[in-house]
Amino acid sequence: MRIIDISAETFTAANYADDPQPMFKWIRRISDCSAYNLSVMGMTPHSGTHIDAPYHFDPEGDTAEKIALEKCYGSCTVVTLSGVLTGEDMDKLLPYCRKRLLIHGSGNASLELSAARVLTDNSMILVGTDSVSISYDDQEDDVHRELLSKGTLILENLDLSNAPDGDYILCALPLKLGGMEASPVRAVLITK
Repeated sequence: MRIIDISAETFTAANYADDPQPMFKWIRRISDCSAYNLSVMGMTPHSGTHIDAPYHFDPEGDTAEKIALEKCYGSCTVVTLSGVLTGEDMDKLLPYCRKRLLIHGSGNASLELSAARVLTDNSMILVGTDSVSISYDDQEDDVHRELLSKGTLILENLDLSNAPDGDYILCALPLKLGGMEASPVRAVLITK
């Protein structure tokens, strides 16, 4: 068995648009004669590698602590694609994929609404990307709503640089953050 860490380092990862940069500071330091080190941090739940909960775009949707953990663990497929991905692209790809799809696009792949619809019509459990967002431009909100409202989780800001295309077991469990619209995760791929 081999474990591949596909999480971006939280404090140095690319950040979405105008989101505040994550930060931390030391409260206590052994080097300053304290008995222990202690820090405090500040960030949005979308900093680094994270999973979006339905509540992100639906005021009636589930929040992070209610995400079904079985959706965040199981068979997945990593594929390398770039550009704006359409429904036609997904139709060609899905016969070769597990129900959890991770897109390695070096930060340059995004879904258009037709692609999101194909994924939800085919009961995709989770879709992930190494971009800071699953979609851009004028369809971004619609793509998020389509996926999340139909039960497809969104995993964003992955680091897939050490994950060759293929099938794996994904583990990307959210923190139990009551009432939050997203959660940081430590995402890993497991091989046999």
